[in-house]
Parts: sequence; C-alpha cells; structure tokens
Amino acid sequence: MSRAVLSLGSNLGDRLGHLRLAVSGFADVLVAASPVYETAPWGVTDQPDFLNAVIVVESPDVDAWGWLRRGQRLEQQAERVREQRWGPRTLDVDVVTVDDVRSEDPELLLPHPGTPSRATVLVPWLAIDPDAELPGHGRVADLLEALPPADIADVHLRPDLTLT
Repeated sequence: MSRAVLSLGSNLGDRLGHLRLAVSGFADVLVAASPVYETAPWGVTDQPDFLNAVIVVESPDVDAWGWLRRGQRLEQQAERVREQRWGPRTLDVDVVTVDDVRSEDPELLLPHPGTPSRATVLVPWLAIDPDAELPGHGRVADLLEALPPADIADVHLRPDLTLT
C-alpha cells in the first residue's frame, strides 16, 4: 500500500476548475481533500494569487514515481506551461511525501524539500490530518508553529470554494 500527500496549486485561468481537475483525476484513490485556501505567490511575487489545497491518496499499485507521473499528466491536461521557476501556472501537483520514501533524485525529491517552510502546504495538510508527520522533519503542527506568523496569516481559507 502506498499513501501519498500531494499539494495542489493554481493561479491561472479557472483556478478552482484546475484544482477540481486534479481531485477528479485522483478520485479513484482519494482518501481526503483539504479545504481550499488562497495565498499570495511565493518566489516570483509579480503574478496572480494562488488557490491551494492538499489531498491524500492511497493505492496498492502506485509507487512514488507513479504519483509523480499521474500528477504530471493532470498538469498537462490543464495545459500547464513551464516557463519560469515558481512562475504562474494553471496547475501544479507536487508530491509532498509518499510513506517514508526518501529520494534524492532531482526529478523527485522526497519528502518535498520546500514543505517544512511552506504554510501553503502545511495549513491545508493539517486541516485534513491533525496528526500528520513529515518524514525526517517531525509533526506538521510543530513545523507550522515554527513559521513566522505572517506566513500563516497569508494563507486564507476560502469556505465559499469546494473541491468535490
């Protein structure tokens, strides 16, 4: 059995529609989907705000590479264009963690190296799994508590938007 945590983001076009495309694309293996949050862009800040969410998926037939490839196919369906690192995108599906798998492969770093410092991942993840742990880093609640309050304040719950 393989259980993965995936981070979803979109800031171009039908942002909610793109997140729903991803959730639909994982519907057969979906365990949980977080609420939707709106966040300011990170890295490259001169771009539209993002909608973000986290999903938990599980399957006996999919390994870490399988989760990555499945997410990439959904990004292609959303017509994602990779022009700039941390730039605008229709859909971003990041593999945050897969069980206790560790990977140093540049194409699939696990756990995702940015996770401990990104409220855009930690807040939605904690919303669906209060006991979540990031392998090698500890409890998600503790990681979130260690972030600057301004980082957390920039993650806004959008109760008017739902993924399913």
